[in-house]
Amino acid sequence: MNDTKYNGLFIALIGGIALIIFAFILGNAYKYKFRSTNSINVTGNAKKDFESDIVKWSASFSRKSMDLTSASEQLKNDRDLVKNFLLQKGISEKEIVFTAININREFTYQTNEQGNSSNVFNGYNLMQTVSIESKELDKVDNASREISSLISQGIELSSNYPNYYYSKLEDLKLELISQASANARQRADNIAIEAGTSLGSLVKADLGIFQITGQNDNEDFSYGGVFNTTSRAKTANITVKASYLSN
Repeated sequence: MNDTKYNGLFIALIGGIALIIFAFILGNAYKYKFRSTNSINVTGNAKKDFESDIVKWSASFSRKSMDLTSASEQLKNDRDLVKNFLLQKGISEKEIVFTAININREFTYQTNEQGNSSNVFNGYNLMQTVSIESKELDKVDNASREISSLISQGIELSSNYPNYYYSKLEDLKLELISQASANARQRADNIAIEAGTSLGSLVKADLGIFQITGQNDNEDFSYGGVFNTTSRAKTANITVKASYLSN
């Protein structure tokens, strides 16, 4: 066999192999495309009502005087009154935390008869905050509502609303993910049955936003998630988006 015939046979052989490989790749690509378009996409949901087990609350009180020492002594007396009040309400002493004193020098802007302006020292304003983190929710709730009674004793006091949290939030989240995934599977099964087919393997699953809202509150879900801290009774909600093959 001469070189020309040998080269031609070799080229024909290579071309045949390439054609077979191309056909195999094309067939798999078509098969994958067919399988990917025959899928069932569902969204599973799970929610649970629960009760907060941690409360955080704070209040601020202040004193103002032209003399720093006088303002400091008055603030100390106020601090003692606040602490005694909280202890009487059953709050544990180790849960009562006072922040460092914030001292501000206050000035007023004045203009005299000649039109000259200046800042005139108006006194020292001292402020301190008391905060509580506790699992005794009823006691802290009661104290937060009644502490304003100290105003009648001359204390300039401002009480914040309590914030409520849950110590087992991660366990709750895992529980809801499992339930939402099962719910997604059940929905996909129902769709497959109604379509007269069978459900295949899971192709993809995406976790939705974990939302916490107040029970019986008309809170709207948001794209970035809702994390309610103002309600003691809460509802947790989570979604799972899943895609299954349809056989």
